[in-house]
Amino acid sequence: MARVSGLPRTEARTRATDVLRHVGLDEERYRPMGTFSTGMKQRAKLAQAIVHDPQLVLLDEPTAGLDPAGRQEMLELIARTGHEFGISMLISSHLMGDIERTCDRIIVLEAGELLEQGEVSRYTTDTETLVLEFDEGAEAVATALAGKGIEATTEGRALVIEDASQDDLDTIRDAIVETGAYLHRLAPRAHTLSDIFRRPAS
Repeated sequence: MARVSGLPRTEARTRATDVLRHVGLDEERYRPMGTFSTGMKQRAKLAQAIVHDPQLVLLDEPTAGLDPAGRQEMLELIARTGHEFGISMLISSHLMGDIERTCDRIIVLEAGELLEQGEVSRYTTDTETLVLEFDEGAEAVATALAGKGIEATTEGRALVIEDASQDDLDTIRDAIVETGAYLHRLAPRAHTLSDIFRRPAS
């Protein structure tokens, strides 16, 4: 691909070696691609896309067919490629979690129309909904909170409290201590990019 893009033979070989090392395939460069795993093939495709040092690379579902570990490795590689090579990476994907973890900006299209665009952080801000995950004792805490005038909805081993105030946090802390529950995690629920598609049609 480097030669097809116009690079001289020597420069093309050097560049190919560099990008194969970058994507973690330096030791596999002489193996037939038919023997590659899905993850290796995806990384090889990325190497082909960046070998001629383009300004922009378009990636269509780059994590398709990968297991969770492979998806995470691919996303980290894409982000690192953008930063280290100075190449703008445009990802097309229906996996909003991948976009949230990897991209700085989004463009959302629906039926050929521009629905949203902007910084990813603008769409992933925290809400005033509080999520408490417990190893055990969630039901006891919910009962204790109800007695203190705070309604908590149960979601598996978690409790969800809408519009929690600072005073509510003190009450929640006291309820956890009183019941002896084992709190695993407490955090505000954040908006996600998927929320864009859950909005009522205007």
